Amino acid sequence: MARTAERAAAGFLECAAPVFSPAAHVRHAGLFLAFPALETTGLLACAKEVYGALPNGFYGLETILIDAVLRALAGEARAEGATRFDPQELGRVLGLDRAPEVKTIRRRISQLAETGKAGELIAALAKHHLAGTGPGGEDLAAILYVDGHVRAYQGTKKIGKLYSTRLKFPVPATEETWVTDAHGAPVFVVMAAPGASLAAELRDLLPELRTAVGDDRRVLVGFDRGGWSPALFKHMDAAGFDVLTWRKGTTEDITEEHFKEVTHTDEHGQERVWSVADTLVDLPLNTTKKTGEVFSIRQVSRTVGTTGGGTRQIHILTTDRTMSAGELVYRMGNRWRQENQFRYARMHFELDSHDSYASTDDDQDRMVPNPAKAKAYQKVVAARNAHAEAAAIADINLMALKTPAEGSNELTVTVTSAMHNQAMAPLWEAENALIVEERAHKAIPAKLRLGELNPGQQVLDTEVKLIHTGIRMAAYNTAMTIAREIRTNTGYKRANQEAHALMRQMFNQTGDIDTTGLGHLTITLDPLPTKAKTEAAAELCAHLTNTKTRYPGTELILRYKIKNNA
Repeated sequence: MARTAERAAAGFLECAAPVFSPAAHVRHAGLFLAFPALETTGLLACAKEVYGALPNGFYGLETILIDAVLRALAGEARAEGATRFDPQELGRVLGLDRAPEVKTIRRRISQLAETGKAGELIAALAKHHLAGTGPGGEDLAAILYVDGHVRAYQGTKKIGKLYSTRLKFPVPATEETWVTDAHGAPVFVVMAAPGASLAAELRDLLPELRTAVGDDRRVLVGFDRGGWSPALFKHMDAAGFDVLTWRKGTTEDITEEHFKEVTHTDEHGQERVWSVADTLVDLPLNTTKKTGEVFSIRQVSRTVGTTGGGTRQIHILTTDRTMSAGELVYRMGNRWRQENQFRYARMHFELDSHDSYASTDDDQDRMVPNPAKAKAYQKVVAARNAHAEAAAIADINLMALKTPAEGSNELTVTVTSAMHNQAMAPLWEAENALIVEERAHKAIPAKLRLGELNPGQQVLDTEVKLIHTGIRMAAYNTAMTIAREIRTNTGYKRANQEAHALMRQMFNQTGDIDTTGLGHLTITLDPLPTKAKTEAAAELCAHLTNTKTRYPGTELILRYKIKNNA
């Protein structure tokens, strides 16, 4: 129904409250299924805690956030995606006459961004997430994974380049540091400083992680070789965090007598078996000054096959001395769940989209690596190789000079200075060339001011992006919860293979809205294409009804049903 009076008085109202009317064949009725899972993410409660409310207007804070999450679940996470919805149809799910349109969404999100509290929202979401328990009742804060994610930029702004492992070459991009739980669900994200390494980001992230965890328990933090730094490992251990990472660089293989069979039973009851060597190793803390100081750390080694048919050893490092070797191997392998989260969110929630095109000038006094230094070092490496080749040739020439000719009866050979100098000339020439290249490399500064190297470079706005990222995190966790409920609370035989596809099909299902039940909002969905899917949807509806979830902003309890095919 039209809300003409409220729209006319929008400047004097905090927001328009949801009001539902009976309706049949509502196009997006399936999205009502998301509300029980959305409540568990804490998005609405955390946003209200951080922002309070938006400036007076028809569309309030809860409406803007719910609209954004529902659009993301329907496959249109960007604000521009609102143009692909009938605003009246989506408005029925929001309890309004119309859903907000693109310009309204951008304006209201910009109003949130102006407060500069996006980081607080992400921190509040992380604290809420880690205060809960996992599907099996486990402590979600016990194991966390950290990784950097490069978001390529295709616009016209002058943005610094980063190497993208997905694209396999450097591109203009921004980088984010993500934290996920043991199941790959996003917990926390910060925008990485331009040019910062994962090791540096990890060190800066620890205080925020400790705040999110909420107490001083030890937390196992897994990451890849990009965070390699023995000094960081020591710092994390002292701060109450246990390291879990791959060993970087070459090292001697562990001898066969140290290997033994270990097992671990995963959350699905599947027992996994590995042959590993569990040892302690010493890592040098300062390789440049060679102080001799080392950090002792646990190393779990495995032998794996290579593409050529051979084998090689891979080594996992951890400061945790209590976890079994089998579980450590399993937990290190589970880091790929974070990569899967990136892939899924990029495909279904437009993780890499640019939600804001605003930018500011980068710090022109920021010191950045000098590319000329790297190029000069390549010349040093080439000169060293040439010197080694010349030395080998000189040794061969000198040996030839000192060896009597074949068939000669002479026991001694006379080598003159001229002959010696001629044999050694290529080596001396290579030595001089190496000295020249080493001096040239040493004379080049390792870092330059950004203003000297790349004047006019810019950085993209982070506030709007972080707000949208928080919304996408909530949408992702909502989707994962519903998919898990399909696997665990329905009898659908192909749930392990098709839970996500069935979930998206349910979200796009039409249905009826019934407001006649006192204190209840009943959603009756149309049957799905097959009997098996319809039965699974009915079981899911019964389970979600038992949660007795209240529709946000009302006192109405949601109930779900499936229409009878007959």
